[in-house]
Amino acid sequence: MVTTLGEPTPAEALELLSAGAAQVLPAGALADRLALAARERRPLRVKLGIDPSGSDLTLGHAVVLRKLRQFQDLGHTAVLIVGDFTGMVGDPSGKSATRSLMTAEQTAANSSTYFAQVGRILDMDRTEVRRNSEWLANMTMTDVIRESSRLTVARLLERDDFARRFKADQPISLVEFLYPLLQGFDSVAVRADVELGGTDQTYNLLVGRELQKGHGQLPQIVLTVPLLEGLNGVEKMSKSLGNFVAISESAQMQFGKLMSIPDRLVAQYAQLATTLRPAEIEGLATAAAAGGPEAAAAKRRVAKEIVALYHDADAAAAAEAEFNRVHRDHAMPGDVAEASLPAADPVHLPQLLVANGLAASSSEARRLIDEGAVRIDESTVPRRGYDVPRAQLLGATVRRGKRQAVRFV
Repeated sequence: MVTTLGEPTPAEALELLSAGAAQVLPAGALADRLALAARERRPLRVKLGIDPSGSDLTLGHAVVLRKLRQFQDLGHTAVLIVGDFTGMVGDPSGKSATRSLMTAEQTAANSSTYFAQVGRILDMDRTEVRRNSEWLANMTMTDVIRESSRLTVARLLERDDFARRFKADQPISLVEFLYPLLQGFDSVAVRADVELGGTDQTYNLLVGRELQKGHGQLPQIVLTVPLLEGLNGVEKMSKSLGNFVAISESAQMQFGKLMSIPDRLVAQYAQLATTLRPAEIEGLATAAAAGGPEAAAAKRRVAKEIVALYHDADAAAAAEAEFNRVHRDHAMPGDVAEASLPAADPVHLPQLLVANGLAASSSEARRLIDEGAVRIDESTVPRRGYDVPRAQLLGATVRRGKRQAVRFV
């Protein structure tokens, strides 16, 4: 590792890297590894794996990506693993049902846009990008059996999600048992010093330590970050749940979505999704807890800070002005997209909403319609009004809430 005048000491680096972390395991190990790297004058290899289960990276992904950038800025090597092989298996972490398997074509399509998005946070010129099919696709059955011998079924059932499903007599596929093994072997393949992940990944990251020990490697340090709650504050941010902000979305879309979060999430978003200092975060938390205009102002500050991170300050100010124009002045959004109508008559509205990004799934689209959240021009679509005459939609603007709209031509 190249040293320069003014470079942080290992103690200062430890303080920076530990800030905002949920856990660092084992206790004290990161300090020791940073000191070792300084003595050996070499960068640590810091691993982060991302499975291409969807095409968009969200603010939830950005929490751990920004922690990885901190390691980069301290001169360490970021090792970004695109799980094109493990993505076909599907990470069971936090799931209550068996995952559907993805095809190689699906994982390739989903990951094709990752690097431009990741480049908004990481310095890609200083990032080692690997695909875990490089080593996992070539493993023989003998290799899999050998690695499997390092884990027991009892150990696997220590995982909360597996334990709950086993107790409830819900199915757990053998493929899901193999996922932690495959992710753990990634750490062996790239000789990771540190692995980052959300708190739901703790078990998988610890498996990597066990496999590294079996291969005679110095076991990696595990650093987890808190999970960012989704926009509705019910579950963690997830594209499949439709409760996300994508880092590649427009400034206006990001700002509008962020203004919809419950007041109680303002402090969490300030802490996990901005670069604000602790004293500023504490002030925003106090304002949000007060409710009313103070909470609204705190939420606006957080929304502007986040939008500025992925666009710039001018774009954030313009997004706020557009938000005011639509929500305070009740004007139509200025950036209404246009799309073509399908030839079918009548048009199945849930399918149209999904195809044009106004809903994440047909079930969500039907729920939105039934809740009165979908309008055609200024008319609210009635409950169960799923099929609409094509002539009614031609030239009309379909709106979901106040932020999202598409005009059909």
